[in-house]
Amino acid sequence: MSKSFKLRFGIVGSNYIVDKVLAGACLDPRFDLVAIYSRTQERADEFAAKHNVPHTFTSLEEMAASPLIDAVYIASPNSLHAPQSIIFMQHGKHVLCEKPFASNVREVKAMIEASEKYNVTLMEAMKPTLTPNFLSVRKHVKDVGVLRRYFSCYCQYSTRYDSLKEGVLMNAFDPALSNGAVMDLGVYTIYPMVVLFGRPSKISATGLMLSTGADGQGAINFEYEGMNATVLYSKIADSALPTEIQGEDGTITLDRVNIISHVTLKSRDGKEDVISRPIEKNEFYYEISEFINLVKSGKRESEINSHENSLITMEIIDEIRKQIGVVYPADKA
Repeated sequence: MSKSFKLRFGIVGSNYIVDKVLAGACLDPRFDLVAIYSRTQERADEFAAKHNVPHTFTSLEEMAASPLIDAVYIASPNSLHAPQSIIFMQHGKHVLCEKPFASNVREVKAMIEASEKYNVTLMEAMKPTLTPNFLSVRKHVKDVGVLRRYFSCYCQYSTRYDSLKEGVLMNAFDPALSNGAVMDLGVYTIYPMVVLFGRPSKISATGLMLSTGADGQGAINFEYEGMNATVLYSKIADSALPTEIQGEDGTITLDRVNIISHVTLKSRDGKEDVISRPIEKNEFYYEISEFINLVKSGKRESEINSHENSLITMEIIDEIRKQIGVVYPADKA
């Protein structure tokens, strides 16, 4: 492909996360936004005007079949990730799908099978694991010596919870959309763990259920050979606790697991080194760049945000939901 290679993107979804992703995507000159899908023409026109998008669609099937796009970024509700991704892959389109990848393991397997069958790139848009600071963490994990513990926390009070307490069912807490704390926030603590350490041998989960049938928070313990892992997540309380990787020779500390700005390596003798890298680009740039690199090189999956890592992460989430009692309509399909 020539140096002027551009990947023509369509967008499915118009929520706040899309604006953030586009701010990073536009930093890659190979990113070309050409189409937007929305259920209503009014909403599609509004988004198109805001982002200078030349083409709009109100039919998902027509957009998937359109020769105008090469790839799609899917930022729809969780329950729609798998069926929408598969529609686009069936039409030969490459798919970058927001986290969590799908509602359950069955859907993730179907997505991976579609990627293989139609020979298209499929990647979960888990942004932190592709940033320079996480790459630095991966590089320095060996420096903590024998691994003993991974701890991660992402607790962020949702303003939508205020509405829920007033009796208004919000999307963020609607099981019909495959939403809840573990899907929306817990995944940020689990995915990096899987990238670093793989599949745990044992999972023990506790969580707090809300009146809607979604989970509001959770505390999960994992067992690995020679080490333990614990993650905390919540949409009904805040926390400023960092993420740590503890070993016999030292500890790596990440200020936040979802947006990694500062990383230190402290050895047992008290020496502390800053191992984070200067943040030169918007955090979302890196996932877009990784995805475009994959498409350009003809690869179906990322080495970091791999199909296997996405599958293991969803296996873990399925088991957590089973233990705490979260059931989605998608589970019964």
